[in-house]
Amino acid sequence: MPLPTIVFVGAVYPGQFGLLCDYLQANGYANTYFLTTPGHAARNSDGRDNLRAFTPDGKIVGAQSYYYSDKVERSARISRGVLTALQDMQQTQRIDVVVAHSLWGAPHFLYDEIDAAIVSYVEMPSYRAHGWDPRYPPDLAQRVADRNTEMLNFHQVLKSDLTIVPSHHAKRLFPAELQGRIEVQLEGLDPPLKPATREPRADGPITIGFTARDLSAAKGLEVYMRLVHKLKSEQVDARFIAVGDPTAATYGYEAQWVKRQYDGEVASFRDHLLREYPQSEAIEFIGKLPYDEYSELLSDIDLFLYPLQYGVANWGLMEILMRGGCVIAPDRGYASELIVNDVNGLLLPDDDDAWIAAIKELATDPGRRARYGDAAEVMGYGLHISQVAPRYMSLFKTAMRRAAERKLPSESVS
Repeated sequence: MPLPTIVFVGAVYPGQFGLLCDYLQANGYANTYFLTTPGHAARNSDGRDNLRAFTPDGKIVGAQSYYYSDKVERSARISRGVLTALQDMQQTQRIDVVVAHSLWGAPHFLYDEIDAAIVSYVEMPSYRAHGWDPRYPPDLAQRVADRNTEMLNFHQVLKSDLTIVPSHHAKRLFPAELQGRIEVQLEGLDPPLKPATREPRADGPITIGFTARDLSAAKGLEVYMRLVHKLKSEQVDARFIAVGDPTAATYGYEAQWVKRQYDGEVASFRDHLLREYPQSEAIEFIGKLPYDEYSELLSDIDLFLYPLQYGVANWGLMEILMRGGCVIAPDRGYASELIVNDVNGLLLPDDDDAWIAAIKELATDPGRRARYGDAAEVMGYGLHISQVAPRYMSLFKTAMRRAAERKLPSESVS
């Protein structure tokens, strides 16, 4: 039986499912291609013979013609280009499965137009469902615009042969009527595990870290800075490090709130928090690092605080656990799907006093930190690409079977 042919679609490369695409091809699971925009295909073509290009039907960077349907319009431009490219590919080869990012791969023009199973990846239904800090709310325009994105994602779940989301928390954000069409599967990673390992620090101040792509309210930056402020006020001796970009786009609206509140006098949400919690000036804000430098820095952090407030998945947390990091996280939401309390990390309620007590205890207990880290590394191996690839193939075969069943009624009519 020939290997299935799977085409992954995303406007950005490297990006979502790029590693899986290469792994399935290299290990004999499937014939795979990655369909991306011409610029990304050209920049990454060296040594890769499975990159293909699609040309969006118009610009997809920047504002579209109508604010309230911005993401829907961009998705339509992407989807029209993807449809043309896939139809051209099907002139010369069979395509069994198309795996498309809900917005950056936009599958909604493909339904009933291409002869392949369609798998849609949806990170979350909408920002409304994702949640935001009520102190920094979206304005009416943003709330209304979010409805169009939600409408598009619901449609994709309804029409795709299978939809994949990254966590059970994400699945629960969808209407109950759609959840039966959704499967949960985290994306696999392949990080260098525990680079430059060293023995747990037995004496002297420990390093307490926070890391996220965006230093945002959703990722828990305010909680981290407030905890540091309180710890420094109590003369706790530690080094504090925050890795991430304070000006990056976030899954929230605190940047707009800062702009309205300060009329340009404060550059970022991080800078606002420095005013609110002055002792948090002890934090070393490292910024966004090249990956090799980031990898080296992770091994120097003794204790990670991950006070995630809103979110459906976080690849940064996955990687910390896979590398054997010692993590404190909330006892709810996505983080509680990866961490088993007092086994491969510590889960706590949203209570500053509980977090501070736990930080003080772990700061003086290197053996316990090592125990959590060792268990995190073992359990984190389940997130490695070699472990999740067979699960993805099972899901793709399910989608192929559903697609075949979907075609039977019309094909049986004489």
